[in-house]
Amino acid sequence: MNTTERDTLAVGIIGLGDIAQKAYLPVLTALPGLDVRLMTRDASKLDRIGAAYRIAHRYTDLEALVNSGLQAAFVHASTDQHVPIVARLLQAGVHVYVDKPLDYTLEGSRHLVELAEKSGLSLFVGFNRRYAPAYVEARQRPRDLVVFQKHRRGCAENVRTAIFDDFVHVVDTLRFFAPGEVEHVDVRARVHEGRLEHVVLTLSGAGFTALGVQNRVSGSTEEVLEVSGADAKRQVLQIADVVDHDRHPTMHRRGEWVPVSRQRGLEQACQIFLDAVRSGTILSARDALRTHELCEHIVEAIARSR
Repeated sequence: MNTTERDTLAVGIIGLGDIAQKAYLPVLTALPGLDVRLMTRDASKLDRIGAAYRIAHRYTDLEALVNSGLQAAFVHASTDQHVPIVARLLQAGVHVYVDKPLDYTLEGSRHLVELAEKSGLSLFVGFNRRYAPAYVEARQRPRDLVVFQKHRRGCAENVRTAIFDDFVHVVDTLRFFAPGEVEHVDVRARVHEGRLEHVVLTLSGAGFTALGVQNRVSGSTEEVLEVSGADAKRQVLQIADVVDHDRHPTMHRRGEWVPVSRQRGLEQACQIFLDAVRSGTILSARDALRTHELCEHIVEAIARSR
């Protein structure tokens, strides 16, 4: 076996829905040193996507994929399938990158984190905003006050699903930006006929407040991050354009040729995971679990308030 073959990673992509097709396949198939293998139960989709990317290794069965000599996997299956799929991969000695959330329940999420730790394997949760360049730069600025708005149009839905599938990004981003230990948590929400319409989360500690707002019936899809402190303010619009406020606002638009995957931190997250697999570094999902714990707290707080 030559050096190139020895350094090649056998990487599975499990689940070929929108997120895999739009975000991950373009990134992973462009990276060198990967032997990409696809898995979905939809045979026609499998063949179509496999042919488009010239990927020969295609599986409709998880066990067959695992037994092919898999070293790492990206799990993009539906959330309700995360626990059985990720658990099987970890049991087989495969390092795992999984879309958020780990599970709709805290019990399921905790089980996967503990299983990865027991197995000595990486479990990486795809909170890509932690790696988006505009957010990484904003985090280096004074941030006594953080306001993060992530709105939706026509998306009122079941509370647990809305919080864990979508608002989880708001929760994790606020935790990422909090400049100190969170000492107080406050939750306010509107639920109409069992469907979450809006939610407001406040995290605060010594000298800072972080406010997360989501209106799921706002009329538009919008994401705005604002950090301020020390008489300075920066806004990030749609994870891309930056506005600095110093008497007069100054707009800095993203480069025209910057790929969306890099702008949103997906490319960087994939590279961090793959570099860890290659180097033997174990990535823990313990901090990601804290975000899931806070999401569970939010769900319970909304239930108590109704």
